[in-house]
Amino acid sequence: MASCGCCCCCKRKPAIIASFVSFLFLLVVNTSASATGGAGNGSATAQVLLRSGEEQLRFKRIKAQLARVREASVKTIQSPDGDVIDCVPSHLQPAFEHPKLRGQKPAEEPRARPWTGNAEPLGGDDEGLPQTWRSSGEWCPEGTIPVRRTTEADLLRASYAARFGMKPQSAAVRRDSTSNGHEHAVGYVTGGQFYGAKASLNVWPAQVSSPAEFSLSQIWVISGSFGNDLNTIEAGWQVSPELYGDNSPRFFTYWTNDAYQETGCYNLHCAGFVQTNSRVAIGAAISPVSAYGGHQYDITLLIWKDPKQGHWWLQLGPSGALVGYWPSSLFTHLGSRGRGGADMVQFGGEAVNTRPSGSHTPTQMGSGRFPGEGYGRAAYFRNVQVVDWDNNLIPAAGLRLLADHPGCYDIAGGQGGQWGSYFYYGGPGRNVRCP
Repeated sequence: MASCGCCCCCKRKPAIIASFVSFLFLLVVNTSASATGGAGNGSATAQVLLRSGEEQLRFKRIKAQLARVREASVKTIQSPDGDVIDCVPSHLQPAFEHPKLRGQKPAEEPRARPWTGNAEPLGGDDEGLPQTWRSSGEWCPEGTIPVRRTTEADLLRASYAARFGMKPQSAAVRRDSTSNGHEHAVGYVTGGQFYGAKASLNVWPAQVSSPAEFSLSQIWVISGSFGNDLNTIEAGWQVSPELYGDNSPRFFTYWTNDAYQETGCYNLHCAGFVQTNSRVAIGAAISPVSAYGGHQYDITLLIWKDPKQGHWWLQLGPSGALVGYWPSSLFTHLGSRGRGGADMVQFGGEAVNTRPSGSHTPTQMGSGRFPGEGYGRAAYFRNVQVVDWDNNLIPAAGLRLLADHPGCYDIAGGQGGQWGSYFYYGGPGRNVRCP
């Protein structure tokens, strides 16, 4: 095997708009690849329905931020898949527009990383995450970070442009909930304090049937109540036509500190996550990916809390390449230093079904195959671990498995051998067991 090394309980409640407006207006924007630099998006005319007030302001803020990123770029790289990568000085990245981070620079890498008991190499390269944009052989210079260019076409493609980069509005979901269109097949541990999580998961070109749906596989680190103050840190791969304009599996990050209500976003679409790696583009396509009955490609992700500074770091692959960190100041429950850990860690897949009252969506989770097909055919998480209070990586003891709709997307686990604690998960969506 080549190593390229859910929050089913926490989807966002509908936002409550402070003041209701009595009128709406249409913002009509003409966008083209040549005007925006978004090669591959093509020319288009889009209409976006924006409410007055805060929606208009957010839309303008996003556009202004995009312009600042382009202006700060010291190098531009054209990816073979149509993406444009801007190399932006690390101290000018979007993270430092956050009110709590203004004027800061990226923190030093933590000296102490979670201990596995084995002498694994640290500080290696980023080959744990092969990405399409690097196939040209070009790189961003040291001291910069690669930022996937977001265009107005990306903004306008979203059904609710003012929330671009944020998770879709939906009722909050607990582990025992099977409503709201967000369906999960996950393993989770709870009942203690966790200071990180690690797993290897294979990457698939999951088929998503409509732009309003997505399919993802990720790790969630969770703390707080499921009402208004839930904190989550998330990373993995996703297929989201609405967010990216295609069906490629892409590396992503996410965070929120208020149960997905007003804070947090995917990737670098808002101020928050601080990137330190000059060779990994968050939001860029992963390539190669796994093939049914063929070669399997997986990525290894480790999220853990630095005991000294309290930041939550993201590491790729067994070689230990650091991507960046979520600053402790972003959070309440996850933000405190010392023993302020997570209440729950979750691993697995999520798919959106936009047809809850009709036939089920054929959007796939994982490989689109059920767990029973096993290696080379089904999606998996292997070597599922958590970080304990003493910064040790240990097996995720007591891992519980849950599938919201087993006839559509299922999960089955095991233990032992080189895979440690593992599970297969996913499914095709609509089928004879899921009409």
